[in-house]
Amino acid sequence: MVQVGEKRLLQLYELEEFRYHAYENAKMYKDRTKRIHDKRIQPRDFVPRQLALLYNSRLKIFGGKLKSKWSGPFEVVRVTTHGAIKLKLLNAERTFLVNEQRVKHYFGEVINPEKTSMDLEEA
Repeated sequence: MVQVGEKRLLQLYELEEFRYHAYENAKMYKDRTKRIHDKRIQPRDFVPRQLALLYNSRLKIFGGKLKSKWSGPFEVVRVTTHGAIKLKLLNAERTFLVNEQRVKHYFGEVINPEKTSMDLEEA
């Protein structure tokens, strides 16, 4: 009877050791994948007077193939330390505050619709 109890205790210890190793392996896997993921993230450091694009979250509700997810460009007015960015429309004085995660850098040129012209040929 004593041998049966000792054998059962040994099985419980082995099971506990197996669980511990599985937990450690899962933790190592999570750390490794987090490092790989964090390595691919590019920093988004914004400075005032820089141009940025704003993510249009309402597009998910009314989606379309040819609609862009990003609107803008907007001018960065102020960047706070807790991750909020104050944006301004280029042709207006109205400013608004958005989360830093909804903004990305704009590297294109600003197109002025008033000065842009297009010649159409008569067919």
